Amino acid sequence: MRLGVTMFATDLTMEPHDLAREAEERGFASLYLPEHTHIPVARDTPAPTGVDDLPEEYARTLDPFVALAAAAAVTSRIRLGTGVSLPAQRDPIVTAKAIATLDRLSGGRFTLGVGYGWNAEEAADHGVPWKRRRAMAREHVLAMRELWTADEAAFKGEFVDFAPTWSWPKPAGRVPVLLGGAPGPTLFAHIAEYGDGWMPIGGAGIREALPALREACAAAGRDTVPVIPFGTLPSREKLGYYASLGIEEVVLRVPAAGREVVLPVLDEYARAHL
Repeated sequence: MRLGVTMFATDLTMEPHDLAREAEERGFASLYLPEHTHIPVARDTPAPTGVDDLPEEYARTLDPFVALAAAAAVTSRIRLGTGVSLPAQRDPIVTAKAIATLDRLSGGRFTLGVGYGWNAEEAADHGVPWKRRRAMAREHVLAMRELWTADEAAFKGEFVDFAPTWSWPKPAGRVPVLLGGAPGPTLFAHIAEYGDGWMPIGGAGIREALPALREACAAAGRDTVPVIPFGTLPSREKLGYYASLGIEEVVLRVPAAGREVVLPVLDEYARAHL
């Protein structure tokens, strides 16, 4: 089983390129970074952590694409991804260019982890209609895929509309798209349509959800896609359980902290589980 790591990288934590280098040296397979462009001070949306006060790192998050480019420059093997990005809040033409550049400069090591967001106020500042955010994220990813693959790319949808256009560079290879979120028919239909895997946060309920995911993929004429549990705090029992389900990669959570805190956690994970 491959093990990756994720950290809420901020201006106060261990630098992400330093984390990537240290993780690669210890044999970890991947590094994923999250995205929040900003956090509005006035917020009615409940925090996803289940507490009243949102942890400070949400407001201090580094841009994941810039941070992963720095990580790519000091590594050669580790896979680099967003866990997760919020494509509904991003211009798809600009983001497609950034991802293609990052994938090419990293030698084809980029994975796009996609989420739909939890913060209605943050999304509103980007002009995202809250109840349509999943549909918008879908179109933005489909439009980016067109820009990555077609010499003359064009797209016409509800949220994205551009005439035939040239956009280079292209990615070094196919950019894998992993969709995050709780299991359900809408998510699984989207995974079957345009995703390359499911990235469940925390990993609860995977066994019960697998039949529905397989059915959605079969209905779309596809083989079952990989499942990559994300943000896991590992134990031998938990990783053994995932392995029994046929899961081949798990992304482990490390604290949003400085090097003096993070490196012992990486060492512990590596000694116990790699």
